[in-house]
Amino acid sequence: MVGPAGEQVGIVRIEDALRLASESDLDLVEVAPQAKPPVAKLMDFGKYKYEAAVKAREARKNQTNTVLKEIRFRLKIDTHDYETKRGHAMRFLGAGDKVKAMIQFRGREQQRPEMGIRLLQKFAEDVAEVGIVESTPRIDGRNMVMVIGPVKNKAEAKAEARRATQRADAKAANEAVKAGTEKVDTTPDKAPMTQSLADLLPDGYSTTASQEAAEEAAAQEVIAAEVAAKEAAAQEIVDREKAIQDKADQEVAAAEAAKAAKAAEKAAAEAPKAPAKAAGAKAAEKPAAAPKPAAAPKPTAAPKPMAMPKPATPKPASKAAPRSTPSRPKPGTSD
Repeated sequence: MVGPAGEQVGIVRIEDALRLASESDLDLVEVAPQAKPPVAKLMDFGKYKYEAAVKAREARKNQTNTVLKEIRFRLKIDTHDYETKRGHAMRFLGAGDKVKAMIQFRGREQQRPEMGIRLLQKFAEDVAEVGIVESTPRIDGRNMVMVIGPVKNKAEAKAEARRATQRADAKAANEAVKAGTEKVDTTPDKAPMTQSLADLLPDGYSTTASQEAAEEAAAQEVIAAEVAAKEAAAQEIVDREKAIQDKADQEVAAAEAAKAAKAAEKAAAEAPKAPAKAAGAKAAEKPAAAPKPAAAPKPTAAPKPMAMPKPATPKPASKAAPRSTPSRPKPGTSD
């Protein structure tokens, strides 16, 4: 077993190792399970995993992947185009990437490969500050290819760019500090002209009376403003209550007027019925008249003998007109 500081503890039992780990508040991690006997170490496993992740992240950050950039030419390339291609190549080589320069031949240009070799050699000389030739010009089909590698690898280029950035930041910070420490003298050469007697007073003389008067006037103005605001608020409340009361009085007056109108309509409807009711009441007040004595019955006349009904004579029936029937011819005869 290995201790937390890397010291050799020796061969111990598993129970003892677990007890030591619990006492020291650490983890018992098996680091070499294939060894005879297996090797375990007392460590903080969470801290170990965190440090391993940090190391992997740093390794990925510093990892460089060289990229092969390709630049194509023609034998009859113009000077301006050539300078543009050379600038791209220098930028790629300065960043730590490789550059593959390719010349394309067309038609009868394939019979003059020496012209392509001269152009590629000129290109290699122009970028010699940041790159070196890794593969000499060679013919690849209808093209001629040459590979140029960077003088500095990508990691060194990144580190140098980082240092340049840090130097620029430090320089800017120093200039800012220097500009902040410099003081600009803004005092006038001559005393300013004055239009007040207070400016002519000697130094140290205090005008407390005028200051107190000004402060008192300002305080009175503030108090007067507060009082005016309170009075305006109170007046607004009174106006609002008065408006509410006027509205309530108008509603009550309208309700009373409607009630009076209904009562007048009801009285007008009941006016014709009043004389009839009075007449009925007077008739009910008069005493009932005494009943008259019944008249003596008159003698009834003797019934007359009923006349016998005469026998009804039947009327003679009207003779019906004879119906003329057409004569039918006899059989065997003709008209």
